[in-house]
Amino acid sequence: MWVIPAASAEFVCQMEQVLDVYQRPYAEHYPVVCLDESPKQLISASRTPLKSSKGTTLYDSEYVRHSLVQIYMLFEPLAGKRTVELRQSNNRLEWAKVVADMVEKQYAAATKITLVQDNLKAHKPAALYEVFEPQRAKAILDKIEFVFTPKHGSWLNMAEIEFSVLKRQVTKHRMADKQLLAQHIECWQRERNQKQVKANWHFQTNDARIKLRKLYPTI
Repeated sequence: MWVIPAASAEFVCQMEQVLDVYQRPYAEHYPVVCLDESPKQLISASRTPLKSSKGTTLYDSEYVRHSLVQIYMLFEPLAGKRTVELRQSNNRLEWAKVVADMVEKQYAAATKITLVQDNLKAHKPAALYEVFEPQRAKAILDKIEFVFTPKHGSWLNMAEIEFSVLKRQVTKHRMADKQLLAQHIECWQRERNQKQVKANWHFQTNDARIKLRKLYPTI
């Protein structure tokens, strides 16, 4: 499902930076948080779904499209904590608001937050200055260490793992309105946070230098 990049010093440099971050031990006041976003088309069935003898819901191939919402995922893999928010768009201004909520509310007690995310053009620190007064924007940015996955390397973002679970368990189902989607996501989030479901990341820099050696420039 991913585009395999060509050998590139830029790719392996950013990849190894991310992998080094994932080797850090858990530190309550220095959390590592992964951020990602994904669209969800709200749709309703044009015909009443049927239930199979095994309890599976069978939908007709026809459906009615409604609005599109953006799902933002903040995942702290070593703490087993995730926060999911629904927004109307995934532009740089919405991203700035999500990041501000993370710093000022969810991790207000943190000394420094390492934020791992892909290099989407909306992920621009300067956007904080478009939304907030300079003093507030600077205070938010001072608490963040930005770490970007390389181009064609979004698989390095552990928030994608949580999105995969969310899609299989919640968002694959047809939902017609934002409120219903939010209710289902809230239940899912609460259950996984109560269980403190963590990510057990095994892929390290030494593994990359062996298994992905073709991506490294030839010296």
